[in-house]
Amino acid sequence: MAVALVLAPGWSAAGAPEKPRLVLQITVDALRGDLPGRYAHLYGDGGFRYLMDEGVHYTNAHYQHANTETIVGHVSLATGTVPAAHGMVGNVWFDREEGRLVYNIEDPDHHLLSAGADVDRTTEIDPTQKAAKVDGRSPATILTSTFSDELAVHFNGASKIFAVSVKDRGAVSLAGHAGKAFWFSKAGGEFVTSSYYYDDYPDWVSAWNARKPALAYAGTSWELMQDPSRYLFGDSDDREYETDFPGFGRTFPHPYGDADDRYFTTRLTLSPAGDELTLDFAKALIDNEQLGQDAVPDYLAVSFSSTDYIGHLFGASSLESEDNLARLDRTLAALFSHVDEEIGLEHTLIVLSADHGQPEVPGYLHGLGITHARHFDTESLDKTPAIAALKKRFGIGKELIEAYFQPYVYLNRDLIREMGLDQAEVEEAVAEELAKFEGVAAAVSSIALRTASLPDTRLMRAILKNFHPKRSGDIFVVFEPNVFINDFDGLVVASTHGSPWRYDTFVPVIFAGAGLKATTVSRPITPYDVAPTLADCIGVKPPSGSIGIPLAEVVEGRGDSEPRGGS
Repeated sequence: MAVALVLAPGWSAAGAPEKPRLVLQITVDALRGDLPGRYAHLYGDGGFRYLMDEGVHYTNAHYQHANTETIVGHVSLATGTVPAAHGMVGNVWFDREEGRLVYNIEDPDHHLLSAGADVDRTTEIDPTQKAAKVDGRSPATILTSTFSDELAVHFNGASKIFAVSVKDRGAVSLAGHAGKAFWFSKAGGEFVTSSYYYDDYPDWVSAWNARKPALAYAGTSWELMQDPSRYLFGDSDDREYETDFPGFGRTFPHPYGDADDRYFTTRLTLSPAGDELTLDFAKALIDNEQLGQDAVPDYLAVSFSSTDYIGHLFGASSLESEDNLARLDRTLAALFSHVDEEIGLEHTLIVLSADHGQPEVPGYLHGLGITHARHFDTESLDKTPAIAALKKRFGIGKELIEAYFQPYVYLNRDLIREMGLDQAEVEEAVAEELAKFEGVAAAVSSIALRTASLPDTRLMRAILKNFHPKRSGDIFVVFEPNVFINDFDGLVVASTHGSPWRYDTFVPVIFAGAGLKATTVSRPITPYDVAPTLADCIGVKPPSGSIGIPLAEVVEGRGDSEPRGGS
């Protein structure tokens, strides 16, 4: 007697879930874990609501490393491990061999394909880019494999692997060593790549750039999407502590200016327009590269950067951030709709997370009676009686502190050697004095990190997870909660992330699509779990340095009638 077997969508005849045709990894730069729910009253259907209502939503995800910056978080998501292993200890670090500050993904051997398309340093709000002395970019400095690398290895290069972002480091990190990355050039107003990935642009990229989509914003403004009465901060638009970026203003509408304005493309990235351009390019990539059209899984990473820039200028608790999340919701809905039409959400495994959270602006906290929050003056580090006493103690008459680059203090090692001093003794002495500064929570020497002679606390473990002996500085400085530096190369900004405190480590982790059943999980997880979870779902080995744990609700829950795991 013949028996008809009816399979649930996404399941094979062998009783196991089919491999997704596309893994879509979305990273929202600086999306603190509470923000998607905080501004949900402004959302429509199909974006954040699709993820939170129909996906596996982890509400208690925290990074465990101490320096919560963009490249650190992106590479941690890609590799499933901490900076002590993958090597990206910060957006910049001081290269002792070259005797200069380096930008995380700069590479002199792989130039940009578009001449003059390097970040225009006269208009860049991101000062870490200024460390780069060459226009080349590649993933060469990432020391461990990424999920996308393992995908390429397992399927013998047959998987199509791409990453897109406004930020170069947001794309290069997730594309890994085997994929291809595109990012937005403010100088050229187009998406670019380097010779690491291509000899020449694909025809479709040239055609997209020739359309000049950015010019559609010329002469227009960023305006509120909904009536002010619907916003939590609808009556709090103009605040003196917000950043008044040239020509952009502190209140709605925020004009983009004319296309020939030197700040035009920068203003686009400081608004939801940056994410909208990223979406448009990503959709073109899906169509032209024919992602998800066969049984070999493909990979697309899309990193949306606007939330980070807007947080720096206006803060997480601002009308601008609130409207940005409402517009990002529509951008996500449009992306998911396009993927559904071209591939099918049932064939797509989606994961959304963030590279780090963000703090509140001191001025906002002051208005609520929380007065401890303030900004820290790093210029004082080498100009206090305590440091002067150290110089006298060691007989040093020159500058003892060579540089400070978040979060590391670099000592003048040449001078220390010339004086015949012990490097470890000087480090410990300077760290002890720095820890006494008002606003400094901890200062930890590299010798203490090398020997692991530290108290067993969450803070010290986080600093140790950030330590790489060849790239980290001599002393790791942690400021007290809600105390931070707000000087971005002369531009005073409202807030700056990068701390080990919970507001900077807290991010959402949400999986959706591919037969997953809706559930909300409140147990603690880490974003390092994302890469090994993706690997387990696809059936590839985890990245080489991965410390994460595959999430049971995702790897076991696809296609089941009831959600597994839970809180």
